[in-house]
Amino acid sequence: MSTLAAPATLGTPRRAWLTDLPVLLVAVVWGASYLAAKGVTTSHTVLAVLVLRFALVLPVLVAAGWRRLRVLDAAQWRGAAVLGLILAGIFLLETYGVVHTSATNAGLIISLTMIFTPLAEAAVTRTFPQALGFARAGAMPRAFLGAAALSVAGVVLLTQGAGFTTPSAGDLLMLLAALARTVHVLAMSRTKAVGSADSLSLTTVQLGAAVAVFALLAAVPGTGDTPWATALGFGPREWAGLLFLSVFCTLFAFFVQMWAVRRTSPSRVSLLLGTEPLWAAAAGIALAGDRPGTLGLAGAVLVLAGTTWGRRAADRDARQGLPGGSGSDRP
Repeated sequence: MSTLAAPATLGTPRRAWLTDLPVLLVAVVWGASYLAAKGVTTSHTVLAVLVLRFALVLPVLVAAGWRRLRVLDAAQWRGAAVLGLILAGIFLLETYGVVHTSATNAGLIISLTMIFTPLAEAAVTRTFPQALGFARAGAMPRAFLGAAALSVAGVVLLTQGAGFTTPSAGDLLMLLAALARTVHVLAMSRTKAVGSADSLSLTTVQLGAAVAVFALLAAVPGTGDTPWATALGFGPREWAGLLFLSVFCTLFAFFVQMWAVRRTSPSRVSLLLGTEPLWAAAAGIALAGDRPGTLGLAGAVLVLAGTTWGRRAADRDARQGLPGGSGSDRP
């Protein structure tokens, strides 16, 4: 998650490339995060892994933003905590989902957030045509609806693999996670109390609330292995995967976003981060041996085409000052 700052002017193409490269690396590690999560998590250790993943990085975030955390008022703490509850739901859906589907499917299905968010914002603000890039009242938003239809058709094909079957439970959970991400983005934009809070403090409080939810659920008998038992059972491979999720997919990604948006445009950062599903598919196919089949590959292409088309439409809205543009919502 990041609060995108005003764009800065880049002096040279070389400097632009030096800014783009770390952001692109964030998209790569996010794409690989689905495979990493799948490698260290089972249906019995989801809560434990979530506690361990974020408990490792939370002290670093608190230490880095301690002064700004101290100046948050009660309303900002409450608003950020409520957003943290939504964030907890997102991670629960995503992590349980990736356990029960392929890394390729997970990364591509979750990218539907790029389509759902502008559509949901248009519905909430009741400015449907304008929010989708059509300034003339009553104009049909054919371009954006075409992108949405393309993406949905792609997901349908993607989940069929080598033949038409019922989508897996993991596929449905990832679809719910994409919807939950949309709710989170809208809640952030419409929660006035957190509007003046800096992104580091906001992220820290949200992750703290999410970790509290995971810890409480993990303490309930029958919800799976405890974080302590899971940590003791980890070998070098599992610890490497957990540290990758904590250090690279959370800490590194967050600080790169904060650094990049001060040196380039929010739209540029958003477009680079939008390549995440491409890297998720690449990691799943190359490293995990995912075999989506002919239908699945066709679906992957449609998802990537549709989300790219939709993202560019939303970015045009943002440049024109219209509703519908959105940044990254991942910690």
